Amino acid sequence: MTTKRGRGAGKLRQYRKKAGNEVAAVRVDLDTDGFTYEKWGGTQQCKAGDWIVFNKGDTYTVDADTFDDTYSEVRPGLYLKTTTIWATEASQAGSIRTKEGSTKYEKGDYIVYNDKDGQDGYAISKDKFDELYELLD
Repeated sequence: MTTKRGRGAGKLRQYRKKAGNEVAAVRVDLDTDGFTYEKWGGTQQCKAGDWIVFNKGDTYTVDADTFDDTYSEVRPGLYLKTTTIWATEASQAGSIRTKEGSTKYEKGDYIVYNDKDGQDGYAISKDKFDELYELLD
């Protein structure tokens, strides 16, 4: 199943990043056409202005607009995701289109959105999600 908005999944619930989960990041501030790479079972794309993020041993890119809208600088090179996210547990395996490409997920992983309308989504493993996020009341 390929999804744009969590079809086959349950109700979206709101979460926030747990304290102490800052990421190291650098903007791709170069004269470049960008690059592609393989990750999460799909081809990802990075363009000039996007961000390269190092998050607890995992390196990936984040679209420039998404990063600017959802992260705040803690100190030079260190950022915290300050906006809430909406997520649901996947009821079956599938993949989701992202701004960077596509991500495959397994049943039980989380389908996550940076907006409540489900337009800016990605998937994350259940273990990583439980480590990084907490449910809002």
